[in-house]
Amino acid sequence: MPQNIELKARLASLDGARAVARRLATGPSEEQHQVDTYFFCRSGRLKLREITGRRNELIWYERPDQEQAKACRYLVVRVDDAAGLKQALTSAWGIRCIVEKYREIYLYQNVRIHLDRVVDLDAFLEFEAVLGPDADAQTGHAQLAFLRGQFQIADADLLTGSYADLLAS
Repeated sequence: MPQNIELKARLASLDGARAVARRLATGPSEEQHQVDTYFFCRSGRLKLREITGRRNELIWYERPDQEQAKACRYLVVRVDDAAGLKQALTSAWGIRCIVEKYREIYLYQNVRIHLDRVVDLDAFLEFEAVLGPDADAQTGHAQLAFLRGQFQIADADLLTGSYADLLAS
């Protein structure tokens, strides 16, 4: 099962973070409008991600709710009929929360840097160090520690859960 190392934090300045991300980026950036519908489920989190003008995805993931960088196991399934799947999952499990966001994606080596403007919340930053043959968990943690320093993320800015958790509280 794919894994990554993640860290999520509130942003004091989206413009400042954008400048750092552009300086560090090792690949082109991308912008997306995403609507994530979270469903109730027995373990982990399950969401249908609808991306304007792009493919839709069903994403299941499991990670501990802690502030520091953490391992995350996940599965991503391409979805051709988002409306039909949403109706089926809503009928079976029920909707927990809907999160709408505008995401800027930058790449730093194997790390995805997400700068998010979340509707009804605020601006956030998320790092996802994708693990694989060239990057183990130790490498991922080191990369996130380096990026945390570059973006000057304070302990008080770290988040434990998901955007859905923030909206639901």
